[in-house]
Amino acid sequence: MDQLSLVIILLAALVIPLVMARFKLTLLPTAVIEIIVGVILGPSLLNIIHGNATLSMLKDVGVIVLLFLSGLEIDFSLFSRKRNELTPLEQKQSVNAPKYSPVALAFMSYATIIVMAFILAGLLKLSGLFSDLWLAMILFMTISLGIVIAALKEKELLSKPFGQTILLISALGEVVPMLGLTFYASVYSPTSKSLWLLLLILLAAAVLVWRFQPFFKFFDRINKSTTQLDVRLSFFVIVLLVTIAESVGAEGILGAFLAGIVIKLLQPHEETKVRLDSIGYGFFIPIFFIMSGVGLNLRTLLADPKTLILIPVFLLAYLVAKIAVYPILRLRFKGGNAFAGTAMTTTTLTVVLAILQVAQHLHRITAQQSGAFLLAAILTCVIGPLIFNSRYSVEPADAKPLTVHFIGTNLLTVPVAQQLTENGYDIHMYTDQERNYRAFNSEVDVHLLKNLVPDDLVKQDVFDTDIIILGQSNSKENYRLAKSAKQYGVPRVIARFEDPNILDERKDTLSKMGVEVYSNADVQISMLRSLIETPSTIELITSTTASVYEVQLRNRKYVDIQVRNLPFIDDITIAQIYRDQRFVRPSGDTPLKLNDRILFTSNKQDSARIRQELGKLN
Repeated sequence: MDQLSLVIILLAALVIPLVMARFKLTLLPTAVIEIIVGVILGPSLLNIIHGNATLSMLKDVGVIVLLFLSGLEIDFSLFSRKRNELTPLEQKQSVNAPKYSPVALAFMSYATIIVMAFILAGLLKLSGLFSDLWLAMILFMTISLGIVIAALKEKELLSKPFGQTILLISALGEVVPMLGLTFYASVYSPTSKSLWLLLLILLAAAVLVWRFQPFFKFFDRINKSTTQLDVRLSFFVIVLLVTIAESVGAEGILGAFLAGIVIKLLQPHEETKVRLDSIGYGFFIPIFFIMSGVGLNLRTLLADPKTLILIPVFLLAYLVAKIAVYPILRLRFKGGNAFAGTAMTTTTLTVVLAILQVAQHLHRITAQQSGAFLLAAILTCVIGPLIFNSRYSVEPADAKPLTVHFIGTNLLTVPVAQQLTENGYDIHMYTDQERNYRAFNSEVDVHLLKNLVPDDLVKQDVFDTDIIILGQSNSKENYRLAKSAKQYGVPRVIARFEDPNILDERKDTLSKMGVEVYSNADVQISMLRSLIETPSTIELITSTTASVYEVQLRNRKYVDIQVRNLPFIDDITIAQIYRDQRFVRPSGDTPLKLNDRILFTSNKQDSARIRQELGKLN
């Protein structure tokens, strides 16, 4: 019977995502559906799953892995301070920059959440509905980082100021409650030891980061599919920190959460996170969520009049605790988006489940109270994403097209500028040659310059751009302008060098500056070689229906997506992927990575749409 219950749970874990994909059920997170299925299969309705020692052990492992992966999701670079030395372009842009940064907004927002959570917990204690002030406060401060990341990724907002602000608030909504839970458990646990012993966990975490910092530097040379050293290291860190946490009287989930932070700070390869996600979300975590639903006996809960009162009260508290986030977000973002972001921060489930499990172990909460907190948390995961998806709209600053400036008008640069204009880029062309100005001004927007002196170009805003193309035939002039543009702070500089001697002399300097180089001769040589090795190359390039294209993957929506699962894979053929200074020959199972340069063939009608989608900065 024990094995049958496990088989049913694993079958449910397999069927749930298939059904959600088949019927396009995107309003609810998978975790919520798994809990609901657990309620249906448990004593609340069908009563075909019964708790046992095996399932209890797997559930405990599931919450440990879940908290580990939650720690792994936190991007600490978002909290880092930017360098003080700004380039001239950044200084110029900072004049019109918003007053409040995402970091400032996030900390102000979460400060209001802490205050509101304390007030609400105090009101609950005064009313007699729930007497544990500190536990209620910790619960009302929580935010589900995983659900927020999924919603922001779907809207392609992870790199936008709005998305980063909500992401930072949510990260604080996991870290701060976990720290609060640690001290809470240490105070109320019957086996608790001195609080200073908690420092041993932090010390162990720091030693692990220091000791294994070089690990991923030589990892590629020693890793084999049969060893999976990165996964072995991760589970060693999990078990070690969980053991230390429990030894000093803290909860094991704190050790798991710190283990995730340790692995994150070690900066593992993206493939490592994919493997760990596969283990966690493929086996242990679905069992934890389904068993959480099985343990939620609705018959008993709803038969208690006090519980019926607690569910809406707790739901209201979860929502009201985040209400003061709205005026903080309104300082930078428009009203509809501030409301949508506030609604998204009300979603809470992951850490709530962990906190409730700890509270039950400590006998600080009844089954009815735990069930009310959990049901209210599930409802926030319905309300929050629903409001967010219906109210969010693109911020005006995010809708600004990519700006490209060309210096030099000729038969190569003008057609490229025309095609980029059609694809939504903001294009401006400049030349100091009056003859070229007269020849091409009717074809594309060209500005006639008196000279190409860098100081004068700065005054005329020629260097105020995202990308600058130096397309003149004069290699010395292009080198001088490329150097000036980089010193000014232009993010991308693409320069033409037809003189190989000048290029050879300055190649190292150009590389250090980050200047991208091309020449007509190299293009022609590469084309001829490709034509010899691949006879169909010229047909692809000159075809009116199909051609070869390249795009840099900047859209995080498609990061870690296998090639076969791209929604537009039937419209393109991916030939090569340039990653980490080397070419990767893709297969259907190859996952895409951020900043991959993807070479693909497609018809000209679809290529613009696909390149815009993959190259979108989010």
